[in-house]
Order: sequence, then C-alpha cells, then structure tokens
Amino acid sequence: MPAMTKPDLLNQPRELLRHLFDVAVASALPARILAAHLPPPPPRGRTLVLGAGKAGGAMAQAFEAAWPKDAALSGLVITPYGHCPPDYRPRRIELVQAAHPVPDAAGALAAARMLQMTQGLTPDDLVICLISGGGSALLSVPASGLSLADKQALNRALLNSGASISEMNCVRKHLSAIKGGRLGAACAPAQVLTLMISDVPGDDPAVIASGPTLADVSTCAQALAICRRYSIELPAAAQRGLASGVYETPKPGDPRFADQRFELLATPQLSLQAAADAAQALGLPAHILSDAIEGESRDIGRMHAAIAQAVARRGQPFAKPCVLLSGGETTVTLRGTGKPPGQGGRASEFLLGCAIALDGEAGVYALAADTDGIDGVGSNAGALATPSSLARARALGLNAQTELDAHNAAGFFDALGDLVSTGPTFTNVNDFRALLIR
Repeated sequence: MPAMTKPDLLNQPRELLRHLFDVAVASALPARILAAHLPPPPPRGRTLVLGAGKAGGAMAQAFEAAWPKDAALSGLVITPYGHCPPDYRPRRIELVQAAHPVPDAAGALAAARMLQMTQGLTPDDLVICLISGGGSALLSVPASGLSLADKQALNRALLNSGASISEMNCVRKHLSAIKGGRLGAACAPAQVLTLMISDVPGDDPAVIASGPTLADVSTCAQALAICRRYSIELPAAAQRGLASGVYETPKPGDPRFADQRFELLATPQLSLQAAADAAQALGLPAHILSDAIEGESRDIGRMHAAIAQAVARRGQPFAKPCVLLSGGETTVTLRGTGKPPGQGGRASEFLLGCAIALDGEAGVYALAADTDGIDGVGSNAGALATPSSLARARALGLNAQTELDAHNAAGFFDALGDLVSTGPTFTNVNDFRALLIR
C-alpha cells in the first residue's frame, strides 16, 4: 500500500484496517527477528539446521544471512509449495517444498531424510530447529504400520471435524515417527536450540507444528478419545497403536532432552500489540480482546459483532472511535448440505458471520485474515466487511446466510471485490481480526 498520511488513514477505514494487518505481519517476519536469537557457532562441532513450516523458507533465508560465512553449516528445511521467498537462493541449507495442509510424498521423503541427518551427532554438535505453523503436514513420516495414504486420510478428516488445533496436533503427534518430540530425541546427544514462530492459542511450544523437538505431555489415550469424540475413523494399525500405547511420545524428564531449549521469536500477541501500537500512533485507541480465541468461526464472528454493536450504540465496554483486535485459531466444521463446500476459510467465514450479525451497523468496519496470507486452501488471506456489504450483496442477488451455510464466504466477498490478497507472507502468527468502530 502506498505511504499515506495520518488523516488519510483515519478517513479511509479500508486502508486503515489493511495497514494494521500489514503491520502485524511485518512484526513477525523472520528477517526482522531471527538474527538476535542465534547463538555463536560451536567451537568444535558442526551446525545442522532442520526445520519445517510456512515460515520455513524465510527462516532459512534469515539464518543463512546471519550465520558466519566461515562457519560450517548444513541442513534441510521443508516449507509449503510457493512459500520460498522469491529472492532466496539456498546455498548451505537445502529447502524442500511440499504439500500443506494434506501431506504428500515430497514432504514425507524430506522428513525421513531429516531423521537420517541426525545420525552420528555428538555433544559437540549444534542443531538449530526452525519451526513454524504448518509444520505438522510437512513433517509427515507415518508411525510404524501406517502409510502416507493413511496420514492423508486422517489429516483430511481432522481438518473437517471441527477439532481445535491442540486436539488435531495431539492426534498427529501420536501417529507420527517424527513429531511429538521424536525429532528432538533423535538429535541427542547434540545441543538443540528450537526457534519457533507461534501460530497456536496459548503459544504452547509442544503444540506448534506438533512439537517435533519438545517432550510431550499428551497421551495415546487422549489421542484416541479425540478421534472418538469427532468420529474420526482410524486404520486398524492406528487403533491398535493408540489403544496399546505403542505410539506413546517421549515425555518430560527423558534424558535425551537434557541439553535442549527453545525460544519463541514471534507470537500472535506480539503481532496484535504491534497493530495496537500502530493504531494508537494514529490517535486511535486500540483494545486487544484476546490472542487465543477459539471456537466455530461463524459463532466467534457473531460474538465480535455483539461487542462492536455495544461499543457503537452504548459506548461499552469501550468508547468510540476505537479498534478492536483479536487473534487465535477458529475452526470451520463442514456441515452436510448435499453439495461440495464453496470457497471459504476460517477468516472469511468469521467475517461473514460477523457481517450478518452486524446487519449493516453504521460506522463498523471489519477485516479478518490469516497472517500466513492463505485463508484455508484459497489464494486470499481473508476479506473486509463494511456497513454496505449485505446491501451490495443483495443487489447482486446474493443471500449472505445461504452463502455462509454453503461455506462459500470467500466467494461471497470475492463477488463484492472485498477479498484481502497478499500471497504467502512467509510468516504465520495465525488469525488476525480488526473491527473499527467510528
């Protein structure tokens, strides 16, 4: 977006909301934050870089730029297709692109090679793991007795189930040969530093990308209960492995994790705070509702609309003008309508639920977008809603509730010309939502 003055932004709600989103994303870019967290090269051993996630390519690029040119370095990082920064030419770290959110053979083969690369490590060696959201699908080595096809079917079922990210990753950990601390255990006895960009509510490092290097407190019994709760059909081998405990993950206190630590480079809260600071620099009060909101997207949209209406009509709990910010990870449960789901994602479904509840409320504008630049499996990051959204849709013959029920929220906003499109941002601190009340 071209540079704009303070009065310009305050008088243009769309541009203001997009500015806040851009600030939130920029605050989590690896090029800005990673170098300050790097240790010196080990005096005697070698340095191995391993990683996976939507920010993987940008993290690898930032690492190569900051690491001493004369220090030995090798490694392998996996990122989704299209998520390699266009100006990055890997030299010392191999970068593999693979499928997300449903794993493919490229990711499975690369993750298996990653495990092989940990063989022969010594206490003098340093492993730096670059982990960000999206790593679960990219680190797709199936547990013993399972196939890649089994993992693909399970991922699809989990994604459509309405389970939370913590619940999904609990299951994924226990059906994997690399997640849930298994990569970290394989690196022993080397020193391990895991640098993470959080995309999960609460910033639990053992949940981010299913915690490949972190000891895991969840259990096979919990994973099995989650599958039963959401009617996830399990292959026979998975059922046996979870029921018997054969698929149990490494636990806290395991000596293999004695010389390992982690640091969070970026979190949803830090990005929301950056956006709040940007709003306040313009003279606009900003209020962060929470960085860890979960629940059904359309329901969370209605909840945000109710708060915005209270501000607009009664000045409670905040006086207007102001902007309300929130983050976290909502879910979309696909409901049977007899038709294939339309174009949608968490952000656009939240926004359409919010717009319907606002019903054209004067002076309320909203933006919802995923900070990785991809809302669900579409090509847009999210969308914008204005007081005129529903009226403009009706003029086009669109019924907002019908489109929401068909999970076609992105298609709805596309017809209005109100999608937010960024392409991959090369970071990921999850959902970003901003409501401006004038």
